[in-house]
Amino acid sequence: MFQRKRDGAAAPADGASWTYGYTNGARSLWAPDLSYHNGRYSMYYAASTFGSNHSAIFLATSPSGDPGTWTNRGLVVSSQSSDDYNAIDPNLTVDAQGRWWLAFGSFWSGIKLVAINPSTGLRSDNAIVSIAGRGGGPIEAPFIFRHGAYYYLCVSFDYCCRGASSTYRIMVGRSTSVTGPYYDRNGVAMTSGGGTEILAGHGSIHGPGGEGVFTDTDHDILDYHYYADDGTPLLGINWLGYDSAGWPYAF
Repeated sequence: MFQRKRDGAAAPADGASWTYGYTNGARSLWAPDLSYHNGRYSMYYAASTFGSNHSAIFLATSPSGDPGTWTNRGLVVSSQSSDDYNAIDPNLTVDAQGRWWLAFGSFWSGIKLVAINPSTGLRSDNAIVSIAGRGGGPIEAPFIFRHGAYYYLCVSFDYCCRGASSTYRIMVGRSTSVTGPYYDRNGVAMTSGGGTEILAGHGSIHGPGGEGVFTDTDHDILDYHYYADDGTPLLGINWLGYDSAGWPYAF
């Protein structure tokens, strides 16, 4: 399975009107997650406004991924101001049994997981599983991938979108079940603030986060965004290695 986050011209030129209730009428949509399964591309994306959890994740599909070929498949999951979670930053994962799951979340009570119907790409039930959190602190951008006997949950700690002052860093935990519980290297549950650092700011790399992982012919690849010294947003790509205990590291 090849899976990564990317941008693309998928929405209609006049905007995705079905999202306006979550964007206050703006055309800006966030954090697309694109994957290819069962002969079609599925793109999950978020609609919200900065700092609000009146948010929603929608699905669009395409047979080719080309502009003009995308069909709106509707609402997947939403959150309101009365909820303790935020429905942004989606990531689709398919487990070893072929079951589909969507991870999402930002701040509030943290990262959540819902089951997805592979036929429709929409939710299969109303259950929401909590898989990571920092007691309301900054955590977002989940990405789950499988390597060997483990599912690895990557998240971004701290703050994005502040140019060279951004403090984003990429953290990871692992579990033998896609639904968790996920623990870091020290045995701390990710639902209790745990996480083992993979990559943080260094030198002229500021605030790496918003990560994804995909498998190439010779390595797993970590992709992410970061800021240069002058605040320019850039794409970062690193190989992932695994130490003798199976913990990933970037190099």
